[in-house]
Amino acid sequence: MSEGYPKELSALTTMRVGGKPKQIITCSNTQQLYDKTLELWETEEKFQVLAGGSNIVFADDVSDLNVLLVANRGIEIVSEHEDYILVQVQAGHPWDEFVEWAVTNDYAGIEAMSGIPGSTGATPVQNVGAYGQEVSEVITQVEFLDQETGKVEIQLASFFDFSYRDSALKHGLNGIIGWVEFRLQKLDGLSVPMASGQITEQVGAEYGSQLPLRQVRDTALELRSSKGMVVKEEDPDSVSCGSFFTNPLVSITKLTEFPEQIQHWKMPDGTHVKLSAGWLIEQAGFPKGYSIPGSKAAISNKHALAITNRGGATSREILELARLIQERVSARWGINLIPEPNLIGF
Repeated sequence: MSEGYPKELSALTTMRVGGKPKQIITCSNTQQLYDKTLELWETEEKFQVLAGGSNIVFADDVSDLNVLLVANRGIEIVSEHEDYILVQVQAGHPWDEFVEWAVTNDYAGIEAMSGIPGSTGATPVQNVGAYGQEVSEVITQVEFLDQETGKVEIQLASFFDFSYRDSALKHGLNGIIGWVEFRLQKLDGLSVPMASGQITEQVGAEYGSQLPLRQVRDTALELRSSKGMVVKEEDPDSVSCGSFFTNPLVSITKLTEFPEQIQHWKMPDGTHVKLSAGWLIEQAGFPKGYSIPGSKAAISNKHALAITNRGGATSREILELARLIQERVSARWGINLIPEPNLIGF
């Protein structure tokens, strides 16, 4: 474990904003992470856990904040069966490296979530998902240091009350994730049935088809790259935290209040639909590339759902644009857009 004051948090996040914290403590293994967390809880000092830095926006002034940098890594198959495996992945392990590992080894269930930045331990927090797959579908259990009890416990997936881009970890359940266990299927190199029309349309297959795992991964990466959602140094539209707002859920009856052409997707419960937040934003008067005059924060040129840092933007500018979008979407559509990233220090 190392402690120091080396850099501003802008260097550790994909949005490239955030000031210099009180200290950054690197935890290279799970026990170090737990020990330091317990120490900070006891002293009641402010701290934030940080791993991949992809779904978080830090304020410009975080001088009173301690940061625990999660650097534990590793993938371990803990149980192998005829048609599935159970695999534990350390919280600090990069998510997309895990997806690549699964695809390479012909394990199915997470292939459509290729290209999502950040760490594996962060995925349960907002029930990360893409192209018809969510981590809640494959998580079996999580090793969790519970702040209320001060104990490390292994909790089943049901403990976290997963729902669309949400979990109990966003609503008062406080603690630290050490590792996550997943149940991945053996389907002879094929994917689980595709629940994404975007992927099947892209490859000319029928909805619900099982496709080669590598084809699904490559297609998901291609689609995400076209929207600036794969972090690339050469792509200014990828200097973001991904989707800044969640796609709102409304009842099917509420859908009738919107124009017929609104982009939406039916939810499995049969009573709700997911509206395209990007469509709502554009139709509220924000074209791709929009920026408040004089600001270095801008809507992506590729996808209206992403707010980007055009070079030297402050977190204040990022939030100013986000709030303007929320206000106009609410006024135009009566929809309250919910930010997807964690907003720290505001």
